[in-house]
Amino acid sequence: MLKLDAAHIRNGSFTLAADLTISGGATVAVIGPSGAGKSTLIEGIAGFLPVAHGRITWDGADITDQPPGARPVAMLFQEDNLFPHLTLAQNVGLGLSPNLRLSAQDKTRVTEALDRVGLAGMATRKPGALSGGQRSRAALARVMLQDKPLLLLDEPFAALGPALRMEMLDLVAEIARETGATLLMISHAPEDARRITAQAVLVAEGTAHAPRPTGELLDNPPPVLRDYLG
Repeated sequence: MLKLDAAHIRNGSFTLAADLTISGGATVAVIGPSGAGKSTLIEGIAGFLPVAHGRITWDGADITDQPPGARPVAMLFQEDNLFPHLTLAQNVGLGLSPNLRLSAQDKTRVTEALDRVGLAGMATRKPGALSGGQRSRAALARVMLQDKPLLLLDEPFAALGPALRMEMLDLVAEIARETGATLLMISHAPEDARRITAQAVLVAEGTAHAPRPTGELLDNPPPVLRDYLG
């Protein structure tokens, strides 16, 4: 269970207040107007932004002051963050070892992860030889190998076409179900949120609100969200 206990996350001169609880294994969309603080919420949970007041806990353990690498968090960013000079297998292997000192078992896991995301036989290719969708799959494979219980998505598929974006969202949802990971996904598209999340957190006017059923929030949005969605 993820809990933000009267947390105030600072992002430059902006501060986002969050007092909410998300159950383990939940699938949650993070929705709100542009600039409202959606990325601030996600980056605060991941440890990239400081908590000025309050605390963040995971399964009762205080992670407020833990560095990002020590948190139970894996994150997919808007950019795939693949290293162009490394092969696909090496890029994915970074999810297991930052220095790429991989055992035979580790290399098997890398191969299995590539197979799982539909990149079988592409281990020796470099990112420049891949399509945008393939790079997104490689980034997802790397996150899979981190084996963290909390998966955060900061619109990693926003640049993909609609059909491919839906395919990637379905793959993320499937992996989250298989692993039991808790999923938080920033979304500007209501159809994406409806597709793979059961709950939604509204971020607006400096506050991240408690989760509500996704359909309920989108079918009957408060004025600030209705104005944004149109």
